[in-house]
Amino acid sequence: MDARHPSLVQRQPRARRGPLSGIRVADFCWMGVGSVATRMLADFGAEVIKIESRTRLDMPRRLPLYKNDSRSFGAEDPDPDPDKGGLFNNYSRNKLGVTINMRSVEGRELAERLIAQSSVVTENFAPGVMAGWNLTYERLRALCPEVIYAHMSGFGQSGPHHTYRSYGPVVQAVSGLSFISGLPDREPSGWGLSYMDNQAAYYNSAALLMAIMHRNATGKGTEIDTSAVEVGVSLLGPDLLDVTVNARPTRRPGFPPGNRLEHPQAAPHGVYPCAGEDRWVAVAVFDDTDWHRLTEAIGNPAWTTDPRFASGSSRFAHADTLDAHLAEWTRQRSPHEVMTLLQDNGVCAGAVQDARDLNEVDPQLAHRGTFFELDHPVIGPARFEGTPVAFSRIEQDNWRSAPLLGEDNSYVFSDILGLSTNEVADLAAAGVI
Repeated sequence: MDARHPSLVQRQPRARRGPLSGIRVADFCWMGVGSVATRMLADFGAEVIKIESRTRLDMPRRLPLYKNDSRSFGAEDPDPDPDKGGLFNNYSRNKLGVTINMRSVEGRELAERLIAQSSVVTENFAPGVMAGWNLTYERLRALCPEVIYAHMSGFGQSGPHHTYRSYGPVVQAVSGLSFISGLPDREPSGWGLSYMDNQAAYYNSAALLMAIMHRNATGKGTEIDTSAVEVGVSLLGPDLLDVTVNARPTRRPGFPPGNRLEHPQAAPHGVYPCAGEDRWVAVAVFDDTDWHRLTEAIGNPAWTTDPRFASGSSRFAHADTLDAHLAEWTRQRSPHEVMTLLQDNGVCAGAVQDARDLNEVDPQLAHRGTFFELDHPVIGPARFEGTPVAFSRIEQDNWRSAPLLGEDNSYVFSDILGLSTNEVADLAAAGVI
């Protein structure tokens, strides 16, 4: 138990429910690209044991967001409470947590004993880290012959770039996704959020599920090597076809189009500013019928009778001027006010929703139960993002919020590995766990 919270009572693990119950995962993953992948397994019944270090905390444990804390995301806390991080709590719900000092011989021996009692092992370190601990696929097969060993890295486990380290923005740039994004006649914009960390995580989840299904059918494990850059490349299909089949370069005058739609030509079609700080609404007008509905909904201001806006092709040709007029109208209203008014008049529109909108305003997400609440011994009740899939006969097993640092050492090392209470205490005193 973390010394910062000595009065907390350890939460006892329970038998898991779901289609993956009975599968134990020795999870060396950190950050998002690995932790989100194994979270999917934990959500549906796998016993995921997250292996951490007390001397090098997982980054989400060190970063705000903290509950009831106004500090901005991304500024590393110089003295973090490892049990308060909201990002970690979201990534690691439904998991167990242990601490092992992999720099020690005793720690590596303990990790091998845990691997021998597991059937899936996951990691997303830079290539070479696990091999440096002699945790190769060959060694893991000796410990657990049917093991599934999943590597998740930026560039994969082989090739001239395999040793390079990466985060989501790097993956997005190298894979070509940043190059095809942005506004017309401007430099590539990239994306501020680590979008590819999450996309690669979902590919990792799918690969793990396929490997488990394969093992169920054949009794054989496998080694998985996921390259986040190659996941990014797989998302380039339409642009690659446009370049190779139509010989149209991605970067050309007026292209990429940003929020504009040229097939079919649509205008106004974009995201427009609204009242408030950084508030926006998306509007899409595809034909003359949509245009007349829009003009009537906003009260037929004089600019809507401009001859330049009389036809779809002319509106598209003068989209900048049209956008400026519409933006002046939307700027006086809230995103949901614009959305409701236009939708009520048959025009496609949607508020650009922030976190508060998603949690507290959106009726569809509320109906679907997209966000749910779990209690946490330090954070208290907190909201979590759910899984965007509903099954007729399968329920997500939300049994516990994320583990405190080393919370499950006693259960895992005593109940699963068979160590005595004194042995566990000695390992803790020696800094092994």
